[in-house]
Amino acid sequence: MSLFKRLVTSLRSGSVSANEWDQIRSNLISSDLGVKLVDEVIEKVKSAKPDDAKAAITQVVSNWLSDKNRNLPEKCARVNTVLVVGVNGTGKTTSVAKLANRLKSDGNSVLLAAADTFRAAATDQLQTWANRIGIEVVTGEVNSDPASVAFSAISKATELKINYLIVDTAGRLHTKQNLMDELGKVTRVVEKHSPIDEVLLVIDATTGQNGINQALTFIEAVNVTGLVITKLDGSAKGGIALAIEKMTSVPIKFIGTGEAISDLAPFDPGSYIASLFD
Repeated sequence: MSLFKRLVTSLRSGSVSANEWDQIRSNLISSDLGVKLVDEVIEKVKSAKPDDAKAAITQVVSNWLSDKNRNLPEKCARVNTVLVVGVNGTGKTTSVAKLANRLKSDGNSVLLAAADTFRAAATDQLQTWANRIGIEVVTGEVNSDPASVAFSAISKATELKINYLIVDTAGRLHTKQNLMDELGKVTRVVEKHSPIDEVLLVIDATTGQNGINQALTFIEAVNVTGLVITKLDGSAKGGIALAIEKMTSVPIKFIGTGEAISDLAPFDPGSYIASLFD
């Protein structure tokens, strides 16, 4: 059942007992929305008429969402550089490929940088996707310096006048300091040649409240400008997406809904909120 459907159904069916409120609250919390946000919703709907419950919840959720721009930077005279960060296993490398496919389909030239050099599988995966899409990947040796791959990639993108460079970074969370050092070095190397226009953080919607901890760690390490939420299908598991945007004010820009190369879509707040009731 979708995130708020049971709540609205219960309100419209008549009076809600204290036990039912407890069950509703427990269900919403288990949907990764978080205690504070759940209580905010319940407080709002308790003061609304049953027929107005959906509108009341919609208003609350709309207020949680950021009003920042959800679009990628438009093509310009220089290279647009997109850094993609996130924990290994969230679908980061696949999201890089999906984003590259979207940009190429829109008529842009795209170059990829396999800067997750600590996992040979990540480079192989990105190369496989790139071959299917028909774009090039700049790679390095296993365990080589990610910044050196980023340097080669931005140099090549500038020389070839590529529209978009997408950099797949390492997703190790061994320590915050090492994460900051690695991402900081990659950022500095790229920015010597061209500004970094976008830093997208990939979060797996099924990771639960741990997704918030991941988000806060990466936001501390690098200037995250947007979120990509994977495995988000409008179900109750999507509660974490709302919680992260509410807490960080970083806008969700894309959602991944499947494994196919085309399964990446711009985040539409109106459609997403509607899906929470259906």
